[in-house]
Amino acid sequence: MRILVSILAVLAIGLPAAAQDDAERLSSRDIESWMRIVQVKPGMTQAPQVPAEFRGDDSCRWANDNECDDPRYGTGACAINTDYSDCWRILTGAEDDSCQWANDNECDEPGLGTGACVQGTDATDCGDLVRLRFQTDSCETAFDGVCQEAGHGGDGSCARRTDRSDCIGRERPLTIYDHYFGYDDRVFLDTAEFPWVVIGQIDFDAGGACTATLIGPDILVTAGHCIAEEGSVNAAGTFQTGYALPGGPRSARVVDYFMSPDWDYQRYRTTNDIDGTDWALLRIDRPLGDEIGFVGIRALVEETGERAALRADLYQAGYSHDTGDHLSGNIGCNMVTIYRDNTMAHECDTTRGDSGSPFMIRENGEYFVVATDSNFRRNPDGPYLYIAARAEEWVPYYQRFRDGELGQLRRGGASGPVKPGAGTSPGSPIK
Repeated sequence: MRILVSILAVLAIGLPAAAQDDAERLSSRDIESWMRIVQVKPGMTQAPQVPAEFRGDDSCRWANDNECDDPRYGTGACAINTDYSDCWRILTGAEDDSCQWANDNECDEPGLGTGACVQGTDATDCGDLVRLRFQTDSCETAFDGVCQEAGHGGDGSCARRTDRSDCIGRERPLTIYDHYFGYDDRVFLDTAEFPWVVIGQIDFDAGGACTATLIGPDILVTAGHCIAEEGSVNAAGTFQTGYALPGGPRSARVVDYFMSPDWDYQRYRTTNDIDGTDWALLRIDRPLGDEIGFVGIRALVEETGERAALRADLYQAGYSHDTGDHLSGNIGCNMVTIYRDNTMAHECDTTRGDSGSPFMIRENGEYFVVATDSNFRRNPDGPYLYIAARAEEWVPYYQRFRDGELGQLRRGGASGPVKPGAGTSPGSPIK
């Protein structure tokens, strides 16, 4: 599931006819689909002064997706003057409330809200959120507490719009879809150090990317929706990790997969009933874990009970869309609610690109994946609930997949988790 649904061409790809018929109904799953998986647009660029006049056409391949891609202010995915309809209002300072969903007390701008409106046409509802538009933390020195963008009084070592948290602040309005807890607590993590070195990114052949984690020499865990679309599964892609290692990142190809027998694309997309099935075990063609190590797995709630699980400090890390090539994560966040469907709500700051990212606990120096990042749910009493699929769903299948008894290719695997130079890890609770 690279991109599932758009509302009035919110996204850069089309919809099946059935989805177009329902285009005016925006579900939390539709929004999650857009937010969670990294897009394949080129990265943002610096923004020079906006000219007084702006003319152009919609010849860019990403035109009319509601998001401005002009390099003078937008993502930079389009050439100048080729994304006219999405950009002219914000480039000329003519933002208005012309969207049909304007003034409904919900920001509908892409990136900040639902994405149902063209940027610059929901001005009143988006209000102060627009100051975060196209801002990222992709600079090498982001999250260090020092603003280094020239336009904000810094020394210019960070390009414009790449040092957001240091220059604008970490506070996030509760109405924004990213980092909804009101404060962005993420930090950069060293991808040459364990356990962060085993958390990488899969770039899928069909487009898009998700985070995945080594839980065996050649076994990864990620989110099921990263590889599944309606009626088909396509796990083909390249896994890369350890970007800061001497000699550069390590990579391998995905060659096999196993998903929940209860996975159902349509039910996952339209309901919250089977979120616990949103996981996938993947096999790669090289035992990278023998070189860089891998983490263990734990069915934490089942083993310790809900009360202890809620108290456990979680370590989460993923390749968020707004941190460039950096691995960003949360140290010491927590589960906040445990659900009977093998999911949990968490308070970790996650966003697009974090799908499949691990939530780990640490015991006696060892790290264990206890859940993987999935989606979010609407919450009538407050901000959206961010949901992860707990390991209880997939731990029972791990050993059989590792040994080649499960999976599309039925290929053999290897032993339990081990950290380089540390001997044998306690590993998973599987007998």
